[in-house]
Formats: sequence, structure tokens, C-alpha cells
Amino acid sequence: MAIKRVTVFGGSGFIGRHLVQRLARAGVRVTVAVRSPRHADFLRPRGDVGQVVPVAADILDPAAVAAAVAGADGVVNLVGILYARGRYAFDAVHAEGAEIVAKAAAAAGVQRLVQVSAIGADAESPSAYARSKAAGEAAVRAAFPLATILRPSVLFGPEDDFFNRFAAMARMSPVMPLFGGGETKFQPVYVGDVADAIVKSLSEPSAATSNILGRTFELGGPTVYSFEELMRLVLAETGRDAALINLPFFAADVIGTIAPLFPLGAPLLTRDQAKLLRIDNVVHEGAAGFAQLGILPTAAEAILPSYLARFRKGGGVYAS
Repeated sequence: MAIKRVTVFGGSGFIGRHLVQRLARAGVRVTVAVRSPRHADFLRPRGDVGQVVPVAADILDPAAVAAAVAGADGVVNLVGILYARGRYAFDAVHAEGAEIVAKAAAAAGVQRLVQVSAIGADAESPSAYARSKAAGEAAVRAAFPLATILRPSVLFGPEDDFFNRFAAMARMSPVMPLFGGGETKFQPVYVGDVADAIVKSLSEPSAATSNILGRTFELGGPTVYSFEELMRLVLAETGRDAALINLPFFAADVIGTIAPLFPLGAPLLTRDQAKLLRIDNVVHEGAAGFAQLGILPTAAEAILPSYLARFRKGGGVYAS
């Protein structure tokens, strides 16, 4: 690929670890920009000695961001949060942080900028998360007009926070909730496919990828599922027989209000996430996506058995 040096913000996260490995295999020198470099040290062996280098760079610190992108040919912003905490609120991380990265990339003469957003990004959304994602996209477009924006649906893969969470719930609980009757639609996308899309977005345009500069791509898997269908898929893959109970969306609002009051790690559900449960999370009709990037998306059924088997009885150290 033409890009030889890439700075990845949030590179130690779910998408980042898959992306860094792909970039390293392609011979790219990767700077992993994170708040705590020691938490990204596990990425060093993904490349040759000195090829993958974690550096300290808070996305809200313009000077640190500028230092991290200096000398880079490409920049990828993966930083995102699912719930606000302290100074790291949605608008700060998704909008202000994205703008800081885009402005630094433009000032440094970076060739390619890839901003990873989310399906559902909408300035008019009832969800603060979705509104902040839309604000981030707008800020990036203003600062770096030729940036490529990728909007993945719900991600799945060995470290995901979706299927793993519900599989753990199925292991512990005799019931599983179907908020709003479980009718909300999702289009889960494999994390490896999203990483491949980022690599394609950093590459030279070709007949297979068409023109990627300045475009937005919505990334969804090959199948659209209702939430109920996803829960049944989880139960099938884990061999569990929890009962599926229909609950009104109001119940999600109540849980989302109460759960964050108990600071024991990530909350089970937030009030903002409860709002998102009411909105289909699928690729919009006519949107550019994997096809335009020359990528065939992977079915969830092909990947889930590889990591949900541990939730089966006798399936591994985590099984009961």
C-alpha cells in the first residue's frame, strides 16, 4: 500500500488490535496513540521490532495529538465511548476530539484520514451518543474534506461487548429481556471486516474500491436480524435455555437510569443506550458500503462459535 506510516488513535481497543495487526503485516509503521501507552504494549509483537510503537496522546490534548501525527502518511481515529464519564463526555470525545485529530492531520499534511463513526449518527437523534457522532463527522469534514468516514453497525468478534455480554447473561440468568418485543433491527458486522475496510480506505483508489476520498461508507454484515433473533442465536451458540421475556421500552429506561448509579465497571445499560434500543441499527438503503470497498462481509454464524463456545456448560474456564 502507498501509505507507509500510520497513526492510530485508540489503537489498543477492539477494532484497533485487529487493524494494527493488518497494517503491520502490510509493512506499515504504526504509531498507536493512546492515553496510557503501557496498556498498548501487547500490540508491539504484532509487528517487527520497532514497527509498532505506542505513544501517549490524549485525544483532547491538541499538542499531544499534533506530536502523534507528525510524520504520518495516514491517520485513523478509532476513539469512541459507549457511556460518558467525567471530562470524557460524548461531545468532548466524539466531536471535539475528532475535530482536534482532523485539524492536526490537515496541518501535518497527512495524505489520508479515516474517521470511524457509527451507523445511526444523526444530528436529530434522541440519543446524545448518536448526536455526538454526527457532530464529529461534521467537524472532520470541515477540517479535512477528503477524510473517509466509516459507520459500522454493532461489532462482533472475540472481544466484543455485545454477544459476549448477552452470552454471559444467558449463563447466569434464567431469563433474557426483549425490550420493545425484540423487534429492533441490527446488522452485526465482523470486526475484522471493519479493519479491512480501514486498510482499504488508506490504500490508493482502484477499480475495486472506486473513489474513497471524501466519502462515507456504512458497514453492516450480510444479515439483518431482529433483537429477538440475535438473542435466540446467542442461546443456540451457548446451549443455554433462558426464557425470552417481552418488556416495554420503559423498562429499559428504568434500568438505564438505575444501573449507572452502581459504579462497578461498565454499566449494564444507560439511559442513552435505552434510547438507541428503539432505533434500527442497519445500513440505509442506497448507502455505499462493503461492496464499494471490494469486501465480502462475514456472517455472524461463521465467527460466533469460535468464542461463544466458552459459555457452554463445560465449554472452558468461563463456563459453569
